[in-house]
Amino acid sequence: MNKAVFCGLDFGTSNSTLGLVKNGKAHLVPLEGDSVTIPSALFFDFEDHHVHFGRDAIATYLEGGEGRMMRALKSILGTPTINEYTMVGNERKPFTAVLALFLLHMKRKAETVLDDEISHVVMGRPIHFVDYNPDADAEAEQTLKSIANDIGFSHVEFEYEPVAAARDFQQIASREEIALIIDIGGGTSDFTILKVLPDQPHANGNDARDLILANAGIHIGGTDFDRWLSLLRVMPLMGYQSEMTKPGRLMPVGYYHDLATWQKINFLYDHKTHSELRYLRREAREPHLLDRLIHLLDLREGHRLALNVEEAKIVLSDQEKTELSLGFVEKGLTTAISREHLQDSISDGTTRIRRTIADALVQAGIKGEDITVCFLTGGSTRLPLIRNSLTAMAPNAVVVEGDAFGSVGTGLALEAERRFA
Repeated sequence: MNKAVFCGLDFGTSNSTLGLVKNGKAHLVPLEGDSVTIPSALFFDFEDHHVHFGRDAIATYLEGGEGRMMRALKSILGTPTINEYTMVGNERKPFTAVLALFLLHMKRKAETVLDDEISHVVMGRPIHFVDYNPDADAEAEQTLKSIANDIGFSHVEFEYEPVAAARDFQQIASREEIALIIDIGGGTSDFTILKVLPDQPHANGNDARDLILANAGIHIGGTDFDRWLSLLRVMPLMGYQSEMTKPGRLMPVGYYHDLATWQKINFLYDHKTHSELRYLRREAREPHLLDRLIHLLDLREGHRLALNVEEAKIVLSDQEKTELSLGFVEKGLTTAISREHLQDSISDGTTRIRRTIADALVQAGIKGEDITVCFLTGGSTRLPLIRNSLTAMAPNAVVVEGDAFGSVGTGLALEAERRFA
């Protein structure tokens, strides 16, 4: 009987990784060229009937390929949308099948590297797939497990993503610490407070899990920061919150929220939306703003807009100001975005994230001053506004920068070895 081959799989809202353990050392598998991370994106090419993944999917879309772009699909787990179908060309596909395609692509890439079939997996999951709804949360995990079973994983288990990141931190800890793991990803913000014993995952015969003091999370992440920034600085150029001719009436906001939300953009490319917007244009005080929105949707460039907003957010981590070009909507159209705009757009979300950390401290029975290390992972911890605000809650802690996109995957691989080996 062949020995079971196992892995840790971090399926992220924005980026994904897959980790293996070899000779006691965890490493991430190259999933796209030499890169160990792959953007969680697919592009269904209607011209060659090929499915593109990751950076290739984004590049093919930006090159103007005829097809369907999909990203941030993890966010629909636990929502009614996961049980629906979506049109891909002339074919109706269940959303579960789309997620399965992406996860199967990752699995096959790793199996090619291994030259062996992977049968066991520990998958990462946020503290809450869905806030304040335990039934929907459990359903989301079960859906993801069923998809993993369907693509060939015979044994599927889960670990909280910040706990997995703690496993990675444990490898470099040189003394006992009270650690706050801060994992701000594309879709969620998750936190674990634990006592870390270096190189002792089974200290005194106990599972390291027994050293966890608190877990907490909230469904706010990098894609929410993108959405809020877009609503503040971009969507008003296309009629968001603009007045209608009838006194006291404003343009309906749903179209703009969907256009600023990765997983909802494709829902706007239908005849019903087009007809509604044409009608609303006739009632608008500034119809030229609606013309821009209609033109953008006719071009199916919603994802290009979202990518540009995401890039502006990243640029503002290092610069005070940037110009976002909307020339693909209207020649010469731009909007100036400052770091202050970014801070204003995410201030409410940051407050809610800080409140979640405060809840974790209460759950752990300690104060922020008791934390000795803040370990950061997740792409959104790269934003100085977020990082500085959250680490200030642990004023005596040393801040350790983990692998923003790889710590969870590495920790999941270590957890898979612990459980399956």
